[in-house]
Amino acid sequence: MIVSIIIVLIVALIVIALWVSAVQQHKEKQEIERRKELTKQKAIIEETEEALMNSANIPLSENIIRVLQRRCYEALNAMVNHSPNSKALKSRMNEAKEKLSGAVQGNSSDNLSLPSNDKQLVSLIQGIKKLRAIMRSEHSKGRVDSQVFAAEDKRLEKLQLRINIESQIKRGLSARSASMVGSARQYFEKAYATLSAVSYSDEYVNAKRQEVEAYLEEISSELKASNATALKKKAEAEQDDLDVLFAPKKKW
Repeated sequence: MIVSIIIVLIVALIVIALWVSAVQQHKEKQEIERRKELTKQKAIIEETEEALMNSANIPLSENIIRVLQRRCYEALNAMVNHSPNSKALKSRMNEAKEKLSGAVQGNSSDNLSLPSNDKQLVSLIQGIKKLRAIMRSEHSKGRVDSQVFAAEDKRLEKLQLRINIESQIKRGLSARSASMVGSARQYFEKAYATLSAVSYSDEYVNAKRQEVEAYLEEISSELKASNATALKKKAEAEQDDLDVLFAPKKKW
């Protein structure tokens, strides 16, 4: 009888130990998942806040600003759900909520000043690409109306095109002024190819295509004139050599 009790107690202890271990592992797994989710939401907030700060360089419309603000709020709300005892997170979430209900002054202008530094220019293009990716992500989650998304994505696409074309033309003109005609032609040809690949046509695209075509025609004329001059000089030099060769020999 005693042996049976001891066996039962041992089995019970083993079962309890296994249960405690399983509970502990489950808690550890939950904690790992919680931290992963917090890290994910934190990255979303940082990316969104960076996009909002880019408003100094990229004109953001009211629609885009609202999408970014809501994205921040949703991420903070998720973090509070995973860390309900965090006063700091609750405070930030309330601030984000107040911003959503406040007034917003957007900028739908397509005018922007291009930075002269290549690194800043790349950063500007990357900023627009990130904005478009964020808008696509929020649209796929049903947080952005399809018409709003289509209009804003098209506007950002045009801004991206404008930056690309203006920078290529600027480089082409700079190379041309430095008498680097070959490099200038490459820049203009690249700009023309980009404009030709655009799936839409508007006043800007048409005007820039004509402008680039004019630059390419001018360069073509310059190269033809330069080649003609070079050929003329070569012919004159060869003629001089022939004149010297067939000239009557002087008698001494």
